[in-house]
Amino acid sequence: MITKPREELSLLIRSGWRLIALETFEEDRAVAMVQRVAEGLERSCDVWSLATGFEGDAQSSGSFDAAIRAIAVRTSPALFVILDAHRVIDDPLAIRRLRDVLPTLASRKQALILLGPALDLPAELQREAGRIELPLPGEAELRALFLRVLEAAEIGDANDGLLDEAIRGSLGLTATESVRVFRKAIRIQGGLQAGVPEVIVREKRRALRRTPSLTFHEDHGGLGEVGGLGELKQWLGERRSAFGSEARRFGLPAPRGLLLLGVQGCGKSVAAKAVAKEWQFPLLRLDLAAAFGSSTSSPEASIRETIAVAESLAPVVLWIDEIEKGFAGSGSDPSSSRVFGSFLTWLSEKQSPVFVVATANDVHGLPPELLRRGRFDELFFVDLPTSAERAEILAIHLRKRERDPLQFPLEELAEEAARLTGAELEQAVTAALYVAFADQRDLSANDLINAIGETVPLYDTYEERIKELRDWGRGRTRPASIDAKMVDYFGGD
Repeated sequence: MITKPREELSLLIRSGWRLIALETFEEDRAVAMVQRVAEGLERSCDVWSLATGFEGDAQSSGSFDAAIRAIAVRTSPALFVILDAHRVIDDPLAIRRLRDVLPTLASRKQALILLGPALDLPAELQREAGRIELPLPGEAELRALFLRVLEAAEIGDANDGLLDEAIRGSLGLTATESVRVFRKAIRIQGGLQAGVPEVIVREKRRALRRTPSLTFHEDHGGLGEVGGLGELKQWLGERRSAFGSEARRFGLPAPRGLLLLGVQGCGKSVAAKAVAKEWQFPLLRLDLAAAFGSSTSSPEASIRETIAVAESLAPVVLWIDEIEKGFAGSGSDPSSSRVFGSFLTWLSEKQSPVFVVATANDVHGLPPELLRRGRFDELFFVDLPTSAERAEILAIHLRKRERDPLQFPLEELAEEAARLTGAELEQAVTAALYVAFADQRDLSANDLINAIGETVPLYDTYEERIKELRDWGRGRTRPASIDAKMVDYFGGD
């Protein structure tokens, strides 16, 4: 089985492919890979850019058509690399000229490689081109790079444990970024010292901020800080150890992910973040609105980069909040539809242990294709908390604020807080603390009762919409919590 992009590229060329789309954000690394393939095939590697053309041929610059005209008169075996191909492949004249040239390339032992971060080929070329993606560097490649950095810095006898931590901390960065942050870390620490991995992770967080659709989260609580949702917690507990090799030998596939649908403010996002903490996985957040609204990169490029980063960090939790808003226009907008289609394909076919946790508040905004089995392992409905769950949520927020929950009548407070969401309960605790602080005394039960009574529940404002959401979820989803007193599925207490 071909697993390395270098081997796959060589195989495509030896198999007679004349046009290859190589998708990556790492231009230098990709060109170096093509050069090694060219050497192995005893061909030259000629790189073209819009600004300079081919080396020694200034007339080939300025347009993609000029590049194709230059290629048409070259007869020696070569691999031609077109940089920033996503910027130039919309030229109709160049596409027609390229199609005319393609039949002659194989006999000359030539191939054209289109290089760019996201390549949406014209319809005329889609059946002509082989496709390769250059993944972000893995542990083996980073180890070789870091050892060369240590050698150049004359740092011998590297601590293998620290080097492993530095490598794991760099996963998710490009090769160039990884080398830069590793060099910076060993300079700051005066060598490969204990603080190097921490510096690398901090720098990685900064680097990922340059991708507007992607956020790297570190500080988040576990499931113990999430009130209620017993069924969801049990489901997650059963899958906690299902990512290892033992589970594969047992015949289990790696868990794919889950979709949390339900009432706003009832803990969907908190639960999504808690999964990563509970499983000790990195947590990435994909902001679909930022991906579609970015002025620096296309949605296709943003989603592709997110997937590449997530797969390089795997096992990892990829959190997508309010997924229905991100793909709301997928049915009418061709660009959005294309991105949505490729994302769905990845959800269904991904092999890497990327556990996707998506949340949604509005069922009408969910594309039907997203709900098909195989995209997610399970669909959970998160409803308003039951009385017992409200007591648990109040206890959690009191403990967070260094108050002993046993000093408060939690059951009575929970009954007073009927129809409040988890977020509203947290705000009630905060409001009560403000009152107590203003009076220069400690928090009392009456403060909490008053704060709860002054809170207008979201349920009262959106009762019809919430009932409609419950009706849709009945029979289509699995409840995230079940209370023995419930008479009807998804009913209140």
